[in-house]
Amino acid sequence: MSGSLNKVQLIGRLGADPEIKQMVNGKNVARLSVATSQSWKDKSTGERKEKTEWHRVVIFNEGLVNVVQQYLKKGANIYLEGQLSTRKWKDEKSGQDKYSTEIVLQGYNSSLTMLGGKANSVNSNEASKDKSSLPNDEVSQDNSDLDDEIPF
Repeated sequence: MSGSLNKVQLIGRLGADPEIKQMVNGKNVARLSVATSQSWKDKSTGERKEKTEWHRVVIFNEGLVNVVQQYLKKGANIYLEGQLSTRKWKDEKSGQDKYSTEIVLQGYNSSLTMLGGKANSVNSNEASKDKSSLPNDEVSQDNSDLDDEIPF
């Protein structure tokens, strides 16, 4: 394969408050639990049905971690872009290999947008310029030249 793409885009709600932890190197990491839902009408019964998927999200980008820590709470509606990553680890009790698949936001190709109310978007480039400490409406000012006719 001459090229490949590993990109995840999600719109969902936080199932819990973000978890912020400090790594061995002293930097913070944020962990999110994001729910995405799909609903439909059952053709045979006419009943409304819904299926919810839960996604583990890990944010290593320092600026985005600061934004998450300051502004996101359980129930927040967010849009995020990151990469899919699978980790292998050993279960301490059984000694068996376990796998965990997560969406990772790290580096320049990651972004997080807080939905609902004002348009508040922070990508890793903006966050690394230390704009994460600004109020929500000031964080998104750099995006003012973007086309407002995007259909989502």
